[in-house]
Amino acid sequence: MKSSTRRYAWVLFVVTVSWLAGPPAFPQDTPAKNSARFRLHKFEQPIGEESYTETAAPTGRNFSINFEFTDRGTPVPLQAHLVSAEDLSPTQFEINGRNARSAAIDEAVEVGTDKIRIREDKTWREEPRPEKFFTVAGYAPATMQMLLVQYWKSHGSPAKLKTYPTGEVKIEQRGNDDIKIGDKTETLQRFTIEGLIWGRETLWFDANLQLIAEISVDAEFDHFEAIREGYESALGTFVGRAGADEMAALNEMAKGISGVRSDQIAVINGTLIDGTGKPPVPNATVVIENGKITAAGPRTQVRYPKHAKIIDAAGKFILPGLWDMHAHFEQVEWGPIYLAAGATTVRDVGNELEFITAVRDAIANSRGLGPRILAAGVVDGDGPLALGVERVNNATQAKEWVDRYHDLGFQQIKIYSSVKLANVEAVTTEAHRLGMTVTGHIPEGMNAYEGVEAGMDQINHIEYVANIMHKPLPPDAKPMDRLEAAANVDLASPESQKAIAFLKSHGTVIDPTLVVFEGFTVGPDRTLESLEPGVAKVAPELAVQFAGGGLPPEYRDVIRREFAKYVAIAGALHRAGIPIVAGTDQSVPGHSLYREMELYVQAGFTPMEAIQAATIVPAKLMKLDNESGTIEAGKRADLILVDGNPLENIHNIRNVRTVITNGTAYDTAELWKSVGFKP
Repeated sequence: MKSSTRRYAWVLFVVTVSWLAGPPAFPQDTPAKNSARFRLHKFEQPIGEESYTETAAPTGRNFSINFEFTDRGTPVPLQAHLVSAEDLSPTQFEINGRNARSAAIDEAVEVGTDKIRIREDKTWREEPRPEKFFTVAGYAPATMQMLLVQYWKSHGSPAKLKTYPTGEVKIEQRGNDDIKIGDKTETLQRFTIEGLIWGRETLWFDANLQLIAEISVDAEFDHFEAIREGYESALGTFVGRAGADEMAALNEMAKGISGVRSDQIAVINGTLIDGTGKPPVPNATVVIENGKITAAGPRTQVRYPKHAKIIDAAGKFILPGLWDMHAHFEQVEWGPIYLAAGATTVRDVGNELEFITAVRDAIANSRGLGPRILAAGVVDGDGPLALGVERVNNATQAKEWVDRYHDLGFQQIKIYSSVKLANVEAVTTEAHRLGMTVTGHIPEGMNAYEGVEAGMDQINHIEYVANIMHKPLPPDAKPMDRLEAAANVDLASPESQKAIAFLKSHGTVIDPTLVVFEGFTVGPDRTLESLEPGVAKVAPELAVQFAGGGLPPEYRDVIRREFAKYVAIAGALHRAGIPIVAGTDQSVPGHSLYREMELYVQAGFTPMEAIQAATIVPAKLMKLDNESGTIEAGKRADLILVDGNPLENIHNIRNVRTVITNGTAYDTAELWKSVGFKP
């Protein structure tokens, strides 16, 4: 995840090094008959390389694959080996290493006449051998996806194909694209694959079914691309085409989702919690015409058009649609998930430019299913923690990137971790000149005082606030000393009081993302599901990623104390009048927005204040409170219907049954199921 921020980078490195197993040796006694290289990218930034070599095997074909990249300072090496018949029917498969900074993999498949033996880590099991199947384990390496498509195509293109060690994939040929490579234009075949990751991947092949490009996400939900040597110049084109085509595919699927669609809708008999802070209104009516609220109040005082579609909300509570102020819309499947969770507006704080503009525009023009997207364009400087390709290393680049984002309709700029202080000032000056605001990380070598004084309007992640609430540590401080300093912050200390007064006087907005840090507290005695029950409902491909985890025992206590202090800091900021907005980053899709609000109540917010942190407060800060954030006449008809009163128990916010946006009321159970989740 992008927000496994610098505080935990060293932990991920320690865990990575301790978990790395020696790669299996696969001797090659015969000359290579085929080979290729792919350049690996994250957020379009080149980070590594994949190569494969095919040699003859006694029974057919032998593929040895090396895959390795470095993600923000952490090595991610992976090796795979496939032995197959001439027609690519697998006989042996092994994969070992890592497919993300914090995700290890060690699996093998042995194919017999009637049985298939599967090893996941050290545990073996057997399954009957189906007639058609393939061996592949997730998005990486890209070579295995190429061979998967070749096998599928040469074996009758079945509607679904069983895969081992686990899963089932659906492959679809979506059409052809003319892609310009240098001075030439090539026609490539476009395919999508579902089932290897959560959601769709898009791949392009040449006429000989050789893989040219894979547009995917990695095991951290982050954008990932593999591009064959010689085709790197078309990377942006591939990314944009993938976003547009995946939205089109999602839109086709969405046509099968039932919903109340009408120019006139009346929601009746529910209890109205309008988000303004006023007392709930029982037996209320909300009238919606052409996607806008025209009236809301007691049924005795509100009339609705004779031919309006009626939604009976008896026994339910009517609330404004929620906002997720720290979204990363990394794949199109997030659209139905955000809506299913009741989020009708999200702020995307850092994405691939071509992808997010394609997705945002598709939704805005009713060509895709999802919430309204407000975008913060990410910029970074050169350095070992750099992300993406939007580099700001001087004032000229700062102006160029801010102007470009502004012209594309972005509302904010997102500062990442390697921007120098002078360049932060250049970014904020140009952004403010254009009426934009600036949010983001506090870059390496800076603190929150410097970031805000340089013009940053908002800060992502509570850790950057905690860092100015204790005495400064030396640059060479040990990791445990840094953790202890945060865990032992005294909110009554001069340092803490100075920080609170400073942030309040500057009107700084804090996006705490507490759920991200809570995820680091899991261990054998505390599962993620015990903190976030939504884990039990995620798509099968995600369930694997959320299984296990946790930090080494020697760090567990201090990180749990640190997280408890983060919750307390969020409460102290709120009591001081510093704006807090609810955001999830990339935790448990959809469900983590509920958990973030629950943690705010734990921090001392009232349930109404927690709801407002996900409705009217972000609407005001994004200067959209005249059209969103509460249920009032004249505003967008973004509503949710909830079972149980969230003002009595904030946990009831999890019971969103209906979401209304853009003139359509959706059953959230259908939305969850449409992308593989349990409702």
